[in-house]
Amino acid sequence: MAELGAILTAMVTPFDADLRVDEDATVALLEHLIAHGSNGVVACGTTGEAATLTDEEHLRVVELSVQTLRGRGTVVAGVGSNDTRHAVELTERATALGADAMLHVTPYYNRPNRRGIVAHFEACARATDKPIVLYNIPSRTGVDMPNELLAELAERIDNVVAVKQANNDNLAPIEGMQLYAGNDDVLCETLELGGAGGICVASHVVGDEMRRMVDEPDRRREIDAGLRDLYEALSVTTNPIGIKAALNLLGHRVGGLRLPMVEADEREMGVIRAALERHGLLATVS
Repeated sequence: MAELGAILTAMVTPFDADLRVDEDATVALLEHLIAHGSNGVVACGTTGEAATLTDEEHLRVVELSVQTLRGRGTVVAGVGSNDTRHAVELTERATALGADAMLHVTPYYNRPNRRGIVAHFEACARATDKPIVLYNIPSRTGVDMPNELLAELAERIDNVVAVKQANNDNLAPIEGMQLYAGNDDVLCETLELGGAGGICVASHVVGDEMRRMVDEPDRRREIDAGLRDLYEALSVTTNPIGIKAALNLLGHRVGGLRLPMVEADEREMGVIRAALERHGLLATVS
């Protein structure tokens, strides 16, 4: 098992009825995740709606995660930005709060060239003594980091230790770097390649099963096949709409979404509900 853990859940950020961060619900969700297969969490990543959190909200979620899970699970703080100065500031502050590692996404929208990407991550790395997990997700950033660039970054920057690979076409071992699945549907393949694990979304609701894929390698492909329909259902619309809908259906108080994200419509809810029913999950809700 990797130092940071094999199953890291990219945690949603619970909101109350006024779309403020619900701290009690955040703690309850953290407790649920650590009790059901997760070795730790990524706080305030894409699934955590970091793009619509203020810095104070963002860092408070990191702080709550550290305080709740200390000694029982790792906290990887999402601290990426397309503004290097902002990424450095978030990195410094999350480090001071006690996060175990930092998740840094490729700078988005700006579309920096290769030298700019390297300089960005070098600046972020200087801001912390914690491990850094790079996040390659070209579908959202507009920039792909090829594997040879990832290997270069691992060689050049001592505390760059892993990548969350959300480009399935790039999925392969990388010299000097641990490999994490960035999409649930490649967790099995990542583990088969000798990867460290996954930064997952479906683990909010089937974390025990996903953990079995780590602990029971002989049954890994069978377990994965049984979860495929759920992965697909949760992806019926843009993440994190689907997983928040599922969690609310299952009785977890995670609330709605901040614009420009909107809640699942009737068709999408039907797809998600049917998948939860097929897996016997709704039957456990009183």
